Amino acid sequence: MSKTIKIIKNRSDIGAGTRGADMGVDAIEVAAINEHNDYFNQFDFEDLETENESIYNKVTNSFGKRIIQVYNQCERLSNAVERNIKENRFPLVLSGDHSSALGTISGIKAAYPKKRIGVVWIDAHADIHSPYTSPSGNIHGMPLAAVLSEDNLACKINDISDDTEKYWNAMKNIGCQGPKVLARDVVYYGVRDTEEPEDKQISALGIKNYMVHEVRYRGLDVCVSETLATLDDCDMIYISFDVDSMDCDLISYGTGTPVPKGFDQHEIVSIINKLVASKKVVSVEFVEVNPLLDLKGNKMAKTAFEVLDAVSKTIIKNI
Repeated sequence: MSKTIKIIKNRSDIGAGTRGADMGVDAIEVAAINEHNDYFNQFDFEDLETENESIYNKVTNSFGKRIIQVYNQCERLSNAVERNIKENRFPLVLSGDHSSALGTISGIKAAYPKKRIGVVWIDAHADIHSPYTSPSGNIHGMPLAAVLSEDNLACKINDISDDTEKYWNAMKNIGCQGPKVLARDVVYYGVRDTEEPEDKQISALGIKNYMVHEVRYRGLDVCVSETLATLDDCDMIYISFDVDSMDCDLISYGTGTPVPKGFDQHEIVSIINKLVASKKVVSVEFVEVNPLLDLKGNKMAKTAFEVLDAVSKTIIKNI
């Protein structure tokens, strides 16, 4: 039986510090409709239950905000991704905030417990904080730390509660016990807004970051070829695309943490498509479209859909 795309719609933004990314999936659908594109009629999909009402909770964990609900959401997404992979489907995940990546990667690992997963993280942010190092406590800045099972205690600045510690440890074990990914199997693209604990952790773990100026100077083909060589020993690759990897001044401020001097959408399409052409990619995720922050109408969602539509065509050819 041939593999098919399955769209998983995860309208959750409880891991973010700013509300509105839960509307990103619908904003992308609206963009498709406005383009007279029937994209969302072409593929099966499922909507995940969310716990977005938890934003009204007055009791919170300062260094792991809404950690119980984020844990539940990531476990829910992990189960959906695992099930779809086992049904020979390609999970194309549309999420709100980036904490969801923990769920997606955990689901891939649960489906392939003995396989080695490579991660290409296209983002303005490293998302490798833990509750021990995070200045904000927003869990969308922590998913990579969780999948790597890295607390970065050498850079500890926070004393966390027993409850936070309990659920943080649970998050690190979603899908299966222990790390889902090795640090040497992670590659960053476009990361340019980090805090000191993250910089030290990235250096200690030896994670390569292809910054925008390097990709443009050395050539996109060269950088992607190097990435595939780095991940050569991996059995499969997961791609996480945060729209804030794109230049907010050029594209839109319609995302929770916009950062200037990023990629344009054509570069994003080329990076993802060249990775997909390797035939090792098993899932792609789009995150952090926030239409409430968009100063140009629905421009960010329209651009994200442009990327989604182009990438999906390449996925179909290579799965």
